[in-house]
Amino acid sequence: MEKRMQSLNAQAPLLPGNHQEDYNLKDTSPQLGERWPNGGTFGGRGWMNGGDRFTSTYDLVEQMFYLYVRVVKAKELPPSSLTGSCDPYVEVKLGNYKGRTKHFDRKSNPEWNQVFAFSKDRVQSSLLEVFVKDKEMAGRDDYVGRVVFDLNEVPTRVPPDSPLAPQWYRLEDRRGEGKVRGEVMLAVWMGTQADEAFTEAWHADAASVHGEGVFNIRSKVYVSPKLWYLRVNVIEAQDVVANDRSRLPDVFVKAQIGNQVLRTKICPTRTPNPLWNEDLVFVTAEPFEEQLLITVEDRVHPSKEDVLGKISLPLNEFEKRLDHRPVNSRWFNLEKYGFGVMEGDRRKELKFSSRIHLRVCLEGGYHVLDESTMYISDQRPTAKQLWKQPVGILEVGILGAQGLLPMKMKDGRGSTDAYCVAKYGQKWVRTRTIMETFNPRWNEQYTWEVYDPCTVITLGVFDNSHLGGNSGGGSNAGRDARIGKVRIRLSTLEAHRTYTHSYPLLVLHPHGLKKMGELQLAIRFTTLSLANMIYIYGQPLLPKMHYLHPFTVNQVDNLRYQAMNIVARRLGRAEPPLRKEVVEYMLDVDSHMWSMRRSKANFFRIMSLVSGMVAIGQWFGSVCYWKNPITSVLVHILFLILVWYPELILPTLCFYMFLVGLWNYRYRPRYPPHMDTKLSWAESVNPDELDEEFDTFPTCRPHDVIRMRYDRLRSVAGRIQTVVGDIATQGERIESLLGWRDPRATSLFIVFCVCAAVVLYATPFRVVALVGGLYYLRHPRFRSKLPSVPSSFFKRLPARTDSLL
Repeated sequence: MEKRMQSLNAQAPLLPGNHQEDYNLKDTSPQLGERWPNGGTFGGRGWMNGGDRFTSTYDLVEQMFYLYVRVVKAKELPPSSLTGSCDPYVEVKLGNYKGRTKHFDRKSNPEWNQVFAFSKDRVQSSLLEVFVKDKEMAGRDDYVGRVVFDLNEVPTRVPPDSPLAPQWYRLEDRRGEGKVRGEVMLAVWMGTQADEAFTEAWHADAASVHGEGVFNIRSKVYVSPKLWYLRVNVIEAQDVVANDRSRLPDVFVKAQIGNQVLRTKICPTRTPNPLWNEDLVFVTAEPFEEQLLITVEDRVHPSKEDVLGKISLPLNEFEKRLDHRPVNSRWFNLEKYGFGVMEGDRRKELKFSSRIHLRVCLEGGYHVLDESTMYISDQRPTAKQLWKQPVGILEVGILGAQGLLPMKMKDGRGSTDAYCVAKYGQKWVRTRTIMETFNPRWNEQYTWEVYDPCTVITLGVFDNSHLGGNSGGGSNAGRDARIGKVRIRLSTLEAHRTYTHSYPLLVLHPHGLKKMGELQLAIRFTTLSLANMIYIYGQPLLPKMHYLHPFTVNQVDNLRYQAMNIVARRLGRAEPPLRKEVVEYMLDVDSHMWSMRRSKANFFRIMSLVSGMVAIGQWFGSVCYWKNPITSVLVHILFLILVWYPELILPTLCFYMFLVGLWNYRYRPRYPPHMDTKLSWAESVNPDELDEEFDTFPTCRPHDVIRMRYDRLRSVAGRIQTVVGDIATQGERIESLLGWRDPRATSLFIVFCVCAAVVLYATPFRVVALVGGLYYLRHPRFRSKLPSVPSSFFKRLPARTDSLL
């Protein structure tokens, strides 16, 4: 084993330029919470002066002040002396920043209802000017009138106050010497990013974006489509006749929903009444837009298949079941292939048609997996009737990023237009895009309900390449580039504690590991009920149907791939769209691909666990060889006591684990887990291995024989890699029992240990052995198909998979 480790180390030279300290999690001290000038009153001196008052709204982000201007409408605008009509628009000017509404043709009473937001940090003027102008087709736009505001007199809106009511203002001429004809309805106030108008406002720092790009920079919340498994049980068919009447058909059934196509095996006997009784499982999403297309086909030749009949069924008519009770089967008449509108002379041919026997249902008792089980964020079944009450609240403040690298070229220099996406459960959030900065400050706060603490929230940072014509490096046909990703397992967070850390954004490129910047977050996990939290730890990880009628490994992989495609397609139809490349990166679309680096990382995870057992063996050997006489004598005394009183073995072991757990409490992790470059084997990796990892699948190597062998090797090795990773995960879960990575689980376990120690001390060993033996030898009728409480508790323990790149 040592030689194997040395050979693996020799294959992976250290890449130059990597510094471990750059990849560490960093503690930060942001000024969280809201502070309002002058107590947030409307009668104060506005936003330019005053003291502070702390409030609890948006308490996980740094407060950002904005001047909001809502332009509602205008009335009685005078017509132009040249055209005899008015094509009005409004221009809002604050210092060097200008925002303008759309213009209306020939309308003296226009309505805009548009909001403008100006960041306080960038304001260099004490006057706000609102101009009403008449758009001229040629030459300079005509001036209609203006309204001027002193920023010292602007009121402050403090949540949860209702929105500020807009008012009519008389327009004055350019020099301010008198009023002119026409009025404009405006509302001007000072607020923060907590204001309802924030997400829909035109922001001054994104003035270069126009057209469709305006929609692509706004912050939005998305909801994943409701996914269902559709189970099609193909039972049998009757009166199936081949096109060639002289032979009996080799029949199989093909089912299709959208781009998902599954088929049964060919019926082993040639007969006009074939029997299959096979299950075909699809993924579909509400609202059901596609139909289930069933075709009965005849294998005439290995390269030729004849369609003998077909039927198209809408998904809405199928029963939705919540458990494993069978649903009623139905016979469906097949339409003869090739018939369109039935004509009079064809109706006789269809009187006696083939038919097929199906049992179809929408499965509401499963959780439709669309993300890797290692980083799952939701475990609820599809049917809402089976959901339980939430056990906690997750609050995340996305503060900003630092030190981002340039992702594209704009006007001859590097530029990055960054936004952040967070995914937990069915809810996705996307921050607004901050333009042309390597240190964006989002300061947006979001909340999720938590139904299971043993879940993972994923956050990714991307560069926006869909900003319209002025986005030099990107076009609407481009892809949003990945900057980096962070994963945080909720069970590793202490309840009611606010974590403020800066997470390194680490990405593996074909030329090696690169730090793309740092993401600053504030996270708080609040538990609602301690009793529910304890109860959850003893429940199965997935809904009951996954254990009563489990899927095969290949089925799970194929269904997850289809679910990811559906989620990406539906979220891509939102406005603004959450694009396919973003969804796939957040859902770890390539997590099961072969990689020598990942296999090596999993191997050394196992070796680190085995090394602990080796150390125990070496210690026992030193006891046997009396290298430390005092230790050897104590071990001999303990051995004699346990042999003489065997009933003390189990309580002593439980009490020992209780003491070890208490001792390890001092060394519990202070920070949430993050990407570990050493654990991922990303700092020391061979360039040839990186080339293999970033190679396409199938490989792009030109030689056909090499392609066949290479793909076969990667496919087999990918499964070995997964198995090795699972073995390492089990060992790391054993370690985490007393390691305080999950504070609640370790607390439960050590409390159980001390209670077990007390009970076992008071109970004769023979009684314990008899009860335990009879329990494990019980009859199958007394056994449940669901996992036991200890098994479910163990599967919920955290492993170090969260720290793998």
